[in-house]
Amino acid sequence: MNYETLIVETGKDFVAAITLNRPDQLNTFNTPLAAELEQALEQLDGDENVRVIIIKGAGKAFCAGIDVNELPGKTAMQYRDWIGRMEKPLVTISHLAKPVIAQVHGVAAANGAGLVAAADLAVASDKARLGLTAINVGLNCIGPVVPVTRSVGRKRALELLLYGDLINAVEALNMGLVNRVVPAGDLEAETHKWAVILARKSPIAVQISKKAFYAAADLDYDKAFAYMNEAFARLCTTEDAKEGVQAFFDKRPPQWKLR
Repeated sequence: MNYETLIVETGKDFVAAITLNRPDQLNTFNTPLAAELEQALEQLDGDENVRVIIIKGAGKAFCAGIDVNELPGKTAMQYRDWIGRMEKPLVTISHLAKPVIAQVHGVAAANGAGLVAAADLAVASDKARLGLTAINVGLNCIGPVVPVTRSVGRKRALELLLYGDLINAVEALNMGLVNRVVPAGDLEAETHKWAVILARKSPIAVQISKKAFYAAADLDYDKAFAYMNEAFARLCTTEDAKEGVQAFFDKRPPQWKLR
C-alpha cells in the first residue's frame, strides 16, 4: 500500500519498520499522518510475516509533536475530536497483538514523546532528547502524559508535563521512558538487532504475554495475578509451548508456528 506521510517496509526476518516521513516538518503529526499511522499499525498487526514493528522518523528528528498549523479555528468539540485523532495511534499500540519498538533519534517532543512512551519498548540514540514541551506555548501534553505516567510514575511525569523540559537520553533511560541508549551511529543496527531477537521468540507466547500485560495493568493486585494465571494456562495448551519445552530437552532451536 502507498502512503503519503509514511514509509512502510517489511523484511524477511519478521521485522517491519514504519518511518514517519515528514522530515521538513520534523515528522509532526497532522491529520493524514495520524490516520496513516493507525492504518499501517493495524495492517502490519494482521500480517503473518510480521512479528515485531519498529517505528522511527525520517530526517533529523523522531517526532516533534503535533503540527500547530492545524490548531487554529476550531470549536471545543472540534478540538476534542481532532486531538483524539492525533492520539489514537498511541492507544492502538496497546491493543495490537505484536510488540512495537520505538527507534528514537533527535527530538521526541509532545505527542512524539507520547509515542515513545506508548511503544512497548524503546531504543534511543545517545543524542536524543525527549520531553512534554507543549506547556511552553501555553498548551499541555495531557494526552501524551498518560503513557508517560505509566512508564515513569506520577512525580516524574508531572515534572515533565509542568516544566516542559527536554531531557537527554540517559535521563530518559534512568526514568524508565526508554529501555536502551546506544551510540547515534549504531541506532539503526542495534534497534533492528533487538527486534530480530524478539521476532525469534514464540509469536503466540509474545502476543499472549503482551495482551495479558496490558489487561492486567489496570486490575487490582490479586485480580492481576488471577488474570495472568489464566493467560499462562491458555499459553500452556499451545503447540509452541509444547515445542519450546521439547526443544529445551532435545537441546535444539525451537521451530515456532508462524502467526
